[in-house]
Amino acid sequence: MPKLAPPALTHVCDLEVTLDPIREMGAGRAGRRRIIPIVGGRVSGPRLNGRILNLGADWQTIFEDGMAELDTRYGFETDDGATIEISNYGYRHGPVDVIAAIARGEEVDPASYYMRTHARLETGDPRYAWVNRTLFVGTGARLDGQVVVSLFALD
Repeated sequence: MPKLAPPALTHVCDLEVTLDPIREMGAGRAGRRRIIPIVGGRVSGPRLNGRILNLGADWQTIFEDGMAELDTRYGFETDDGATIEISNYGYRHGPVDVIAAIARGEEVDPASYYMRTHARLETGDPRYAWVNRTLFVGTGARLDGQVVVSLFALD
């Protein structure tokens, strides 16, 4: 069997995602459901730069143990005019007191909880065709009215 190298990660960009207030839906089939509208923000980094568009949302499920399943879909426009869609799926969980502090909008050290995602980007712009064939992973933090995610290409 050939020896396979572990994948490397290359930082692509940071997403500063501006959110509207949470819309609570109540209990769903798997847990408490809610929708968090994505209304803007900024993309900045070594490979991608632009503005997050006022469209899309995070459709979350909060499970009985407090884990949040994150399921986002939104778009951004690069500084040079390309439109890129992002679908980002992941989990956020941690100690009960830390998650409660996040829910109250308090500043919490991101190292005190787990927030990880995997993302799929897509565009029809040939200048950014590489995003269509790249796998991305992210690490994130929930702030008051905002989510921050650092995206990395899986090389």
